Amino acid sequence: MSLDFLPLSPGDMDDRGWEVCDFVFVSGDAYVDHPSFAVALVSRVLEDAGYRVGIIPQPNWKDPAAYTVLGRPRLGFLVGAGNMDSMVAHYTAAKKPRSEDAYSPGGTAGLRPDRATLKYVAGIRSVYKDMPVIIGGIEASLRRFAHYDYWSGTVRRSILLDSKADILVYGMGERAIREIARRLNAGEDVHAIQDVRGTCVRTVHPGAEGVIPLPDYDRVKARDPPSLRSYGEHFMLQKQNADPGSARPLVERSDGDRWVLQNPPALPLKSAELDALYELPYARKAHPRYDAAGGIPALQEVAFSLVSSRGCFGGCSFCAITLHQGRAVMGRSRESLLREAAALTRQPGFKGYIHDVGGPTANFYGPACPRQARGSFCPDRECLYPDRCVHLKADHGAYLETLNALRNEGPPGAIKKVFIRSGIRFDYLALDTRSGKEFLETLCRYHVSGQLKVAPEHISGQVLAAMGKGIPGAYEQFKQDYAETNRRLGLKQYLIPYFISSHPGSTLEDAVELAQYLKRSRFIPDQVQDFYPTPGTLSTVMYHTGMDPRSLEPIYVPTGEREKRLQRALLQFNRPEQRSLVLEALGQAGRKDLIGSGPACLVRSRQ
Repeated sequence: MSLDFLPLSPGDMDDRGWEVCDFVFVSGDAYVDHPSFAVALVSRVLEDAGYRVGIIPQPNWKDPAAYTVLGRPRLGFLVGAGNMDSMVAHYTAAKKPRSEDAYSPGGTAGLRPDRATLKYVAGIRSVYKDMPVIIGGIEASLRRFAHYDYWSGTVRRSILLDSKADILVYGMGERAIREIARRLNAGEDVHAIQDVRGTCVRTVHPGAEGVIPLPDYDRVKARDPPSLRSYGEHFMLQKQNADPGSARPLVERSDGDRWVLQNPPALPLKSAELDALYELPYARKAHPRYDAAGGIPALQEVAFSLVSSRGCFGGCSFCAITLHQGRAVMGRSRESLLREAAALTRQPGFKGYIHDVGGPTANFYGPACPRQARGSFCPDRECLYPDRCVHLKADHGAYLETLNALRNEGPPGAIKKVFIRSGIRFDYLALDTRSGKEFLETLCRYHVSGQLKVAPEHISGQVLAAMGKGIPGAYEQFKQDYAETNRRLGLKQYLIPYFISSHPGSTLEDAVELAQYLKRSRFIPDQVQDFYPTPGTLSTVMYHTGMDPRSLEPIYVPTGEREKRLQRALLQFNRPEQRSLVLEALGQAGRKDLIGSGPACLVRSRQ
């Protein structure tokens, strides 16, 4: 077996001369040794710190022996459900089972269990009762306190309590896992490791002075108005204490005398640290054991992409990045990205195209203000919503220079095209009076492959406000600027906008307004995404409580399946199969004037 990959079997350990692993990582994803996959990222961080890490990817959770394949680790088990919450990986927004899993061999569904973190920890405990178990990843991170669970329709306890793990690492866990490993290696008992930034631990007391108590689980789990209001307050306390520079410890009581203590968030990695992280010796391939199945589909999109930044100060209500990566944007150095690009050109299968240079938002390449440069951000306001923060520095200059360098300074002839496929925040672009126009022209000239996907999400003012998005009309202005720039350059390139139906705040009338806009634009989306209430987002709090937690004021929420179907149908009003639903929606909205043969009508009458 190639030593390019970390051990998956006793034979792999023998090849490395290992008798025992320091840590064994149990993962819900197949093993892809690429920095876009959490199991590789965390495992390589520990390897770089001198630890021996083995991986058990997608074990048969019904067989306790599956957790013993690499033997008893010296220091502990690490558990992650994968790059996605296991319930999101398994079910659509309509709660229907997905037929494929991009993080499994050949896209095969069903190779990880529902609520994978819980099942894996239970399996480990069944064979190694006294071993330290540390959970992390997106599933654990966003379920670290009481949380609304869309699939059961209930508020569930902290996943730390339900799993009976010892430590929960939340957010981007490189700093935390290094510190936990150091202390375990020094002989410290796992139950004594209570104060590491970026972790949650179980405790039997409410904490010391300065700890902020969240509303108790028993107080937020019901559906009566006081409980729903407490749930909104509970979320906002988490949001207001997400800043590494000012956050205080939080504590939540559950089931009488059981407590979960959240330590303040870990400081984000600085530019040089990100460089080092992404330049660790990844094989950048899926493990050979998956070749016969056709590989891992999720790798195809990122195999020849560059991660240029972390964090996002966009503040979208439906996005969990604030509670996971954080709002402070940290970018990698140009030199590191050039070195990685050169390494990509030597990878088998590279055909001259870098598919993306971006992060959560491509044109957020560096800190938005001096406070973010210190790894911090404002706990009580957003950068772009409801209006621009006075301290926000909108500047695409550094990103432009990096893109220019990637195009012009790579190995001669090796890089034919550098695309940008991560999201572009057009409202941020409009604020950049220094380099915004140059960036748009460069984007159109060099970095678009015929069409650019953007996410206006909606056009109704009240829905955009609920989403935490910018001023209505920003997308329309960007669309005009994009078209004019391409016309001037002699290019025929298109915008593909992405819209969400049935988001909290969206009434049937708002959906009709969006349909009218689509009619005027002569654009009908091929696919429509219903709002998906996933843990850790402000929008999910709205969905569950019927109120906006920022103001605790009531907000309309389309929760019935019939209304969600009507709103979704309106976005594809011209499709014959949607006709009956569109007629029903227009009737309910009191907009039968849009039925007929007039130029503004959405659907023709039967006459």
